Amino acid sequence: MTLTAGAMLAGGVTATSAQAASPAPPSITAKGGYVMNNATGRTLFSKAGGTKLATGSTTKIMTAKVVLSQRNLNLDSKVTIQKAYSDYIVSRNASSARLIVGDKVTVRQLLYGLMLPSGCDAAYALADKFGKGSTRAARVKSFIGQMNSTARTLGLRNTKFDSFDGISNGGNYSTPTDLTKLASNTMKNSTFRTIVKSKTTKQKVTTRSGGYRYMDWKNTNKLLGTYPGAIGIKTGSGPQAKYCLVFAATRGGKTVIGTVLASRSEPNRNAEAKKLMDYAFKR
Repeated sequence: MTLTAGAMLAGGVTATSAQAASPAPPSITAKGGYVMNNATGRTLFSKAGGTKLATGSTTKIMTAKVVLSQRNLNLDSKVTIQKAYSDYIVSRNASSARLIVGDKVTVRQLLYGLMLPSGCDAAYALADKFGKGSTRAARVKSFIGQMNSTARTLGLRNTKFDSFDGISNGGNYSTPTDLTKLASNTMKNSTFRTIVKSKTTKQKVTTRSGGYRYMDWKNTNKLLGTYPGAIGIKTGSGPQAKYCLVFAATRGGKTVIGTVLASRSEPNRNAEAKKLMDYAFKR
């Protein structure tokens, strides 16, 4: 009996230790949230992980993915900024990289303008450059088609795009799980990783007259520099989307990556992303 009691006691201690080592999952007010171990793909937290929700400018992760997946991509090739891009920004009251008509901007610079200040003008320029067709409308449609075919290739079954920037016509959605998997895949690209971890950038662009100007862009992702180990990735917001954030951080050789969708405010999305990462690093 003594041995049995001792074994029971030992078993009890072990169970208690295991419980202590595994923290309770956090509570978040955002409609959806998901975090996984980036190396293994293991789910560490999920709230409505498979629920279709509006994505706002986190859509631009796929915009970047499609550009970076182009065959024989030359990141230093130049794109001339068209009036249509600035007209679009004004008509939609959209977030802007403040691109100036007539300037010649490289594809790499457009990716910075896309991901840091969340420039919808940069997104339009990239869609126009890498879509196929004889008219701008046809090229944009083609580019959005590439976004959707890439989603299918990646197995993102609950994701659909109807825009190059997240300003939706009603058919732009994803899930916390799908967006996290998209971000994880895109983070395999070294150019993308370098861009999304940048807090600021200063880019020299060629003007219409052949001179140059500097574009200063700040990252809308406030986790960079405020959350230890943060390495990206993309903010989003909008009337339908509310406040969204796709985030990633690395500590001690472990990278966690995740998404918060439809949070009630910018401070709230940041706080809940931090909460999810804190939890994920303890798992």
